[in-house]
Amino acid sequence: MLPDTPEAAAEFVWIASLAVGLVVSGVVTLLLWLIHREAGSIDARVAKIWDVGQRVANNTIHIPTLYKTNAVVRDILSTAVKIVDGAAVIEKHAQGCPGCPQCMLRH
Repeated sequence: MLPDTPEAAAEFVWIASLAVGLVVSGVVTLLLWLIHREAGSIDARVAKIWDVGQRVANNTIHIPTLYKTNAVVRDILSTAVKIVDGAAVIEKHAQGCPGCPQCMLRH
């Protein structure tokens, strides 16, 4: 029902303005809350990407160390092969030599 007096019209406009303002405030509040929630979600994803990037960078830094480790392991392997070959020669000699301790002292 529309107001019929100027005072009632002013009151109607005032109440309608307050109601529209309240609805707009509610919508703005909802939109701001949704933006805040999405920003938190984006922040969490970015933090995870940052952590993974830091791990990749940390692993990348160690690649030259792995080359050095591979070289050392290669040297250890060649030395171990020489030791095994030497042990095999000693074992073969010890199996065929009846007086091995004296044999070793003579050589």
